[in-house]
Amino acid sequence: MTKIRSSRQIILVTGPARSGKSELAETMAADSGKSVIYVATGKIDQADREWQNRIERHKNRRPPEWKTVEAIEELSPVVRSTDRSNCLLIDSLGTWTANLLEQEATVWEQTQQDLLASLHSAMADVILVGEETGWGVVPAYPAGRLFRDRLGTLVRHIGAIADGVYLATGGYALNLTALGTRLPAIK
Repeated sequence: MTKIRSSRQIILVTGPARSGKSELAETMAADSGKSVIYVATGKIDQADREWQNRIERHKNRRPPEWKTVEAIEELSPVVRSTDRSNCLLIDSLGTWTANLLEQEATVWEQTQQDLLASLHSAMADVILVGEETGWGVVPAYPAGRLFRDRLGTLVRHIGAIADGVYLATGGYALNLTALGTRLPAIK
């Protein structure tokens, strides 16, 4: 696994559900040698016990010295507010996208562009965890298709500007930046 360099980097870790992408991102953040800020995008829902258990598992894996910031909707200001001494670990883009799914298309496009601009100007290292949702059946419902399309496009945009892109699947991580060919930017 490649360690984060001393200069600022954007790293994208992607993969399917339960693939180890969060654990890979956590290891990279711990190895950065910087103060880690874990950016949680999940809404706390006391009525959803299974979701609460997932959040607790994530919390229990993190070192106690890591700072946690919640960014349920406003992610760009968090990216802009950190300095070179920090490593941001944003987990996850899928949850953040789901939180904003009700935004109209033009508002979502602006929100997405604002996040990309904040990543371009980021002073801190930023590690983003993004789910791969488009590898299965086409969702039967419009909201599912909208989520899949928005998240897929967002992950591709971030992959285009990332210094490193990793795929976690089957108990392994692949450095796609080293193995793959960068696709043209989305128009």
